[in-house]
Amino acid sequence: MPEKTNRNLWVDYLRSALTVLVVAHHSSLAYTTFARFDKVAYINSTHAIVDGKRWIGLDIFENFNDVFFMSLMFLIGGLFLTKSILKKGTLTFIKDRVFRLFIPFLFLGTFFMLMAYFPSYYVAHENTDFAAYVKDFFTTEQWPVGPPWFIWVLFAFNLLFVFIHKFAAGFIRKTGELLSGWQQKPFLFFLLMLGFTWLLYVPVAHRIGAGTWTGCGPFDFQLSRILLYFGYFLLGVVIGNADFNTRIFSVDSSLVKLWWLWALLAVIVYTLLTLNGIYEPLRKLVVENKLKVINAWMIYYSVYVASCTLSTLAFITVFRKFVQTGARWWDSLVENAYLIYLVHYIFVTWTQFLLLDVQITAFLKFVIVFAVALGMSWGVSVLLRKFSIVKRYL
Repeated sequence: MPEKTNRNLWVDYLRSALTVLVVAHHSSLAYTTFARFDKVAYINSTHAIVDGKRWIGLDIFENFNDVFFMSLMFLIGGLFLTKSILKKGTLTFIKDRVFRLFIPFLFLGTFFMLMAYFPSYYVAHENTDFAAYVKDFFTTEQWPVGPPWFIWVLFAFNLLFVFIHKFAAGFIRKTGELLSGWQQKPFLFFLLMLGFTWLLYVPVAHRIGAGTWTGCGPFDFQLSRILLYFGYFLLGVVIGNADFNTRIFSVDSSLVKLWWLWALLAVIVYTLLTLNGIYEPLRKLVVENKLKVINAWMIYYSVYVASCTLSTLAFITVFRKFVQTGARWWDSLVENAYLIYLVHYIFVTWTQFLLLDVQITAFLKFVIVFAVALGMSWGVSVLLRKFSIVKRYL
């Protein structure tokens, strides 16, 4: 159990909480009102399993997560990167990343996704021929990556930063020191994040579409957000170059003291983004009134970006404010979060599959799937980490 003086306890707890949110996010996808299943190629479906039971409340929950939580995960992924490189040396750092990220992604990720997507194949083809399934997995479905996409992209960002760091170490250090001095300038920091997020996301999303993915085989990624994710990753690197625990994210900083404001604004802005949608009303306003100065898409995406920024700040400051001491069960969650992320999709899809013909509400199905997936993946992780090599890297 980490000591109470562990100065990064709040970061560990935030990271593990986001992992739980990922499990809940995937648990909800079978029951959203927009869910659809493609029997020709299930990889083109909105989710691996789609149930006939739907509830719009899960749309709201799923969309809230989708707006911000992967950006925040990449930001956290960059926080301790420079210190790790300086401590281990470049070659040792790269070797460590290969064993901790790339190998688990390529081999364990593929193995776990083969287990996770079998229910999808059965629903699509009503066939239990495993050899045919494996062939379909690597050909028709083109090697589905599933949730582990985050791991390979994080690995790529790590490698890219190793080379960037050689040429930009001074700039990163100075920028980190500058931002860390803004602990009493919360609104300036918010405006910086807002503008930064807007520039990285809005032009790309408008140009190619907000939900565009691309890639080859398991190396799949969300093209419309790749700049946003890399930008947040670098923002984490920059912040992590200074002592953020005693400066920008200290409990006495104005930024953290305003945790309640960021949380309140996050709820308000996401509500504005969600209730009945705002894009169509904005579009009609622009068309009917011939407002050539503004564009409906620009306003919509700007609200979207504000929601992402505010939710990110809310989660960071709430955890910094309230996580002061450890709890044994949460320490266990921290230790097992990585493996939970890797294996949870198996339990999500199989539980959703087993519940397809059960006549209960969508919300109750979601609760069951979430509880089973989190509990089983947590338990499997505890067992696997009894092996020294697994515990060392995962």
